[in-house]
Amino acid sequence: MHQPPEPAYPPQPAAYPPAPQPPAYPPAPQYPTTTATPVYPPAPQYPTTTATPNYPTAPPQQSPVYPAAPPRPPSTPPAPTGPPPDDLAYAHAPGTRVFYKAKQRTADATAYGQLALLVPNFLVSLLLVLIAAAIMEGLTGIPAWLPALAWIASGALVFHRPSEDLLARRLLRLQRPLPQELAGLTPVWREVTARAGIDGSRYELWIENSDHVNAYAAAGHIVGVTRFALENLPRSQLAAVLAHELGHHTGGHAWSGLLGWWYGLPSRITWRALSGATVFLIRSASLFSVLAAGALVIVVGAVTLATITATYGLPLLLLAMPYFLAAVGRRSELRADAHAAGLGFAQELSQMLHDTMAAEEREKQRVLAETGRASSEPGALARMLSTHPDPRTRLHHLQPYLRPTG
Repeated sequence: MHQPPEPAYPPQPAAYPPAPQPPAYPPAPQYPTTTATPVYPPAPQYPTTTATPNYPTAPPQQSPVYPAAPPRPPSTPPAPTGPPPDDLAYAHAPGTRVFYKAKQRTADATAYGQLALLVPNFLVSLLLVLIAAAIMEGLTGIPAWLPALAWIASGALVFHRPSEDLLARRLLRLQRPLPQELAGLTPVWREVTARAGIDGSRYELWIENSDHVNAYAAAGHIVGVTRFALENLPRSQLAAVLAHELGHHTGGHAWSGLLGWWYGLPSRITWRALSGATVFLIRSASLFSVLAAGALVIVVGAVTLATITATYGLPLLLLAMPYFLAAVGRRSELRADAHAAGLGFAQELSQMLHDTMAAEEREKQRVLAETGRASSEPGALARMLSTHPDPRTRLHHLQPYLRPTG
């Protein structure tokens, strides 16, 4: 088979000329090497510091000894000059609607118990009034029952406003509050009575000129507080004091106690007169003869025994009556504390009782520092005759109102 001839390719180009050679530069000159560090001469040796010369010391100075200052007598802190803090939470400002209870005055078990204990005194006093009225009937012709009836009816004077005014001024030594005192007392009293639902305008506010914290609830409408309490107690603590006294009124303690005092007055006067006359006669007889004094003692004893037998031991009951009345009085104080605590013043009452205990302890320390002897504690009979419980007892009964609820 016939194949075509191969194409004729052009011949290869001529060889390229060789690349030019770089020029040959002369070698770099040889620089001299770095010279060695010169050697400097050593630093001159300076002379060392000379020692500090020993100067002569000054002679010691003796401090003069002054005599000790005499001890100052303990001084009481000055009374605060500014007004007491007004920390009372007033929820019943003037113009606020207040809901009053339908029954403003009651008589609790303490009031009834006090009246029951005063029955023997009342009967003895009635007997003495009848005897005195019988004697007057023989002299004046006035029936004996008329003075006795008038004396029984005189108990209503407890709620008679003019009679209460006379009682407050003459017997309790109270004063009408000044305008500035009334301005500080009225809002606190309004707050207390509004919380209790009581019409506070029914009561009369009085001031006692005393430098102690104290208050009174007497008759049917008397509420008294000391000037010291008004000028120094915070408003919340003053409200607690007034709430306590209001509890005596609403519980019937004030009027029942005054009735008992009034109806027992003839028997107490007679008892003191007879006991004083007996002691006077025995002492007078002993100046002349021991036998006469002994005979008089025997006569008095025989009369006393005959009286006790004829009255079925009623005089002995009268001798024990002050202890029972004091126990009822302590119970009424605890009930008044509960009334104030129920109105929201438990914390304030507790603080006042703690302050009272602290003041008593300071007084004991003062007596011990001045006399070197501890003050004597009241005996058992004195405690039984006290009408107020001790602060620790009152604090114990306030604990249920101080515990947080939740």
